[in-house]
Amino acid sequence: MTIRAKLYAAIALTILGPLVTVAVALDAQSALGERFEEVQRRARHETVARELKFGVTDVNGWQTAYGYDSGRSRPRFEESVAVFRSDLATARRELREPGERALLAELESEFADFMALDAAAWRELQAGREEGTRRILLGPEIERFEAMAATAEQLARYEQRRARDTRRAFDDARDDARRRLIAVALGAAIVIVLLLLTAADVARLALEGDRRAREQA
Repeated sequence: MTIRAKLYAAIALTILGPLVTVAVALDAQSALGERFEEVQRRARHETVARELKFGVTDVNGWQTAYGYDSGRSRPRFEESVAVFRSDLATARRELREPGERALLAELESEFADFMALDAAAWRELQAGREEGTRRILLGPEIERFEAMAATAEQLARYEQRRARDTRRAFDDARDDARRRLIAVALGAAIVIVLLLLTAADVARLALEGDRRAREQA
């Protein structure tokens, strides 16, 4: 390769090198940003599902308590129900995928059945028929609780899997970005080597020209 060709190549690479580096860095940053937002969204969904799972158990626990303490724990049960309804509303806003919506709809239907039977149990207790309340709570109401718990568990596992897959995809994107940046850095090193070689050739030609000029003089 002639000196002129080397100079042209060095100039071209000097211009293109920073442009390629910036382009690769911006693309990697954009990809990682999108992946990170998805990781955050999935983590939020996982938290929502865990709250629902906990809420199902909490509601049932306080229901059982008021059934055995002559209704004294009923206010705590109602507070727990209010929290669970709030969590359901949050889930309706957050969970938009078909699989999520199907499980959430199933959970809401089961909760409606649970509360309808609870109303019957509460009427029994208000009428002084505590045994009737306990028969409801320990019989058909247990079945409704178990159905709710199973659905909530299924939703929690679904969100856990999706969150895990999203974190894995983020790690893969980060590794890919690292590899691309390393490749760009190696390219930059090649450019530097080419520039040094070109500078050495130019310096050598300059010295040879100066030597010839002295010899001719």
